[in-house]
Amino acid sequence: MQQLLADCFAFLAASPSPYHAVHTAAGLLRAAGFVHLEESAPWALVPGGAYYVTRNGSSLIAWRMPGGKLGGWRGAAAHSDSPAFRLTCTKKEDAYYARAEVEPYGGMRLCSWLDRPLTLAGRILVRSKEGVVSRLIAPERDLLCIPSLCVHFDRDGAKGAPLDPKIDLQPIFGAAGEDLSAVLAGEGGVCPRADILDYDLTLAVRQAPCTVGLENEFFMAPRIDDLACAFGTLTGFLAGTPCETRGDVWCLFDNEEVGSGTRQGALGSFLPDVLARAEAALGLGAEQRIAARANSLFLSADNAHATHPNHPETSDAAHPVVLNGGVVIKYNASQKYTTSGLTGALIAEICRRAEVPVQAFYNRPDTPGGSTLGNLLARQVSVPMADIGLPQLAMHSAVETAGCADIGHLACAAAKFYSSVLTQKTDGSWEIA
Repeated sequence: MQQLLADCFAFLAASPSPYHAVHTAAGLLRAAGFVHLEESAPWALVPGGAYYVTRNGSSLIAWRMPGGKLGGWRGAAAHSDSPAFRLTCTKKEDAYYARAEVEPYGGMRLCSWLDRPLTLAGRILVRSKEGVVSRLIAPERDLLCIPSLCVHFDRDGAKGAPLDPKIDLQPIFGAAGEDLSAVLAGEGGVCPRADILDYDLTLAVRQAPCTVGLENEFFMAPRIDDLACAFGTLTGFLAGTPCETRGDVWCLFDNEEVGSGTRQGALGSFLPDVLARAEAALGLGAEQRIAARANSLFLSADNAHATHPNHPETSDAAHPVVLNGGVVIKYNASQKYTTSGLTGALIAEICRRAEVPVQAFYNRPDTPGGSTLGNLLARQVSVPMADIGLPQLAMHSAVETAGCADIGHLACAAAKFYSSVLTQKTDGSWEIA
């Protein structure tokens, strides 16, 4: 348990941007023997082979080919992005301070970013002799802060008045006249500075993950949503038992926090393209592909709201969700989550066999909930799905809170999921072996 938690903390700390999350996951996959493929090149896939491919540097799909005839796919999808400020300008004219310009990405808890040490993370696009190359940067020092207006000048702000991102949430990083591009050039090993053509960078919290509580039962970290689910499902994927008749898939998508409607998002063609190429390598015809996908099962793994200790009225009292209470299966009558009675029963049974506790999440009937990967991914790949997640507090804050035991719960459930043989004998009835 302690080693798993330490590995999770290392994964979170090494992934301050979607590009770093993909880079970190790719390293774990290569260490496990997975072969890196380029999407723009022909693939020579073999039965039983293990592969991964990236798109835009911020999304990744890994898979194991079946050793024999494909009977169906088992997959889990998490997302690499988190709400954060995106850098739009490295230098803003100001008479007193060096300032950058940023804009919010995703549904942020804006006030949580005030008065924190911040750095930059992501990629810079650099001119080279061959053309344009991407380089990851994440300075191991704090460079910026977003200072709040003191209570003496902002009595309404002390009472929770709204923040204007353009006015209240622009960061400073030095004395007037300084330019962040010098830091970018130094971090990327670029000389001259003019060779930096563009960038995809966010402000990032460097605070190290840490445990809290009398028994160290909780942990706090940036980007728990959704990198904790990414880590847990990837750990289970790597620990799963391959099957001759099953293909295993693990997905990490970007842009979930802004609707997934991008080439590298869940609404893009990434997963359908990968599955189509894998099925073609197996020699499957159209009818065999349709049958295999009907006999598939996918998990949409994104965190769930735990019942808040100070505001329990925001949750459905009939379905409390608590930290360290186990894997959360998420339901929504409007199908914002994809879980049906059938897929929920399958996941609950797999968890029972893995001796993993489960919890059910429902929004209050009078409170609309957000959507996640599942109902969007299902538009691209029509397979049975269930939405699951880890319970957490302070979702979309700069630093969030979750339960230490739940990392093990998810990893164990995912390993059982990737080791079980599920067969849909008739519509609505499945065998689990």
